[in-house]
Amino acid sequence: MKLATYKDGSRDGQLVVVSRDLCLAHYATGIASRMQQVLDDWTFMAPQLQDLYQQLNTGRTTHAFAFDPSQCMAPLPRSFQYLEAAAYPSHLALTQPEGSISKTEPQMRQGAGDCLVGACDEVALPSAALGMDFGAGLAAITGDISMGSTPEQALYGIRLLMLSNTLCLRNTMPGNPGHAWSQVQSWPAVGFSPVAVTVDELGEAWRGGRVHLPLHSSWNGRKVGMCEAGEDMAFHFGQLLAHAARTRTLAAGCIIASGVVSNAGETSGRGKNQRTEWPRGYHCIAEKRAMEAQLGGAATTGYLQFGDNVRIEMKSKDGQSIFGALDHTVVSPQGDGSHA
Repeated sequence: MKLATYKDGSRDGQLVVVSRDLCLAHYATGIASRMQQVLDDWTFMAPQLQDLYQQLNTGRTTHAFAFDPSQCMAPLPRSFQYLEAAAYPSHLALTQPEGSISKTEPQMRQGAGDCLVGACDEVALPSAALGMDFGAGLAAITGDISMGSTPEQALYGIRLLMLSNTLCLRNTMPGNPGHAWSQVQSWPAVGFSPVAVTVDELGEAWRGGRVHLPLHSSWNGRKVGMCEAGEDMAFHFGQLLAHAARTRTLAAGCIIASGVVSNAGETSGRGKNQRTEWPRGYHCIAEKRAMEAQLGGAATTGYLQFGDNVRIEMKSKDGQSIFGALDHTVVSPQGDGSHA
């Protein structure tokens, strides 16, 4: 099923069920009013929401209305715990120094889950001089996961999946990129797709704890990333959840993000003629700059400016949008359009 949270003036919004084609929605009134309620009592409430979802898809509801992504908050507007991993070695190979990357366990950082950004909300960042960047990825919302769970056990704790956009400030990160994960000011905002979906909605694309579909990112209307999300994901979601639960219990309502989706470059030629290219593009500007540095010796692409737009979406093999699109515009906190 597909779930979203509509804006109603409160911090936690109003839970709605969304049709498979993202055209219709129906308030979940009578079952649950907020997403966290469902996560707290999933076994009881999820079947009821699934029934409503089936009715909505077959036209058997009487109070359905047109679904409007611009009215959506993050599917889970506030999370008890937000963690972001670096599940793609190709991303780390571009953005971190050689030797700082572990091949046996994922890097993971604690992020802010108290004020998550809706899919179509403007994102206020402090200054373009700080190197504003986006980061397109995937994220899982969990049920309760016991401390010490195995990756296989942890997979069963996934309740919903979403797309994510992690906004960061590259120029505030320490000189050693390996320490960037602990820099609180470097990670000011994270937003999510309008809709969160249960894994069964992905069909055969959900295999081995990975989503085997391309992720599409556009920057100011120009497509810049088309990476396959499952192909080079070294640590699947079960492994990420188990890593997070190694020394703690994860309560229902935690969000674990994959980090920037990235595919390894393709190398051709030999010796001085050897050249690496990245035909599937990039899902953060830092990667693009690293690619340029490898190819030409200097990074030429600048970071985001106020007024820039980033759109992130994933479609099924038949071309249907699965989660809806994130459509973020970066703005000045003063609201004056300045490029301070």
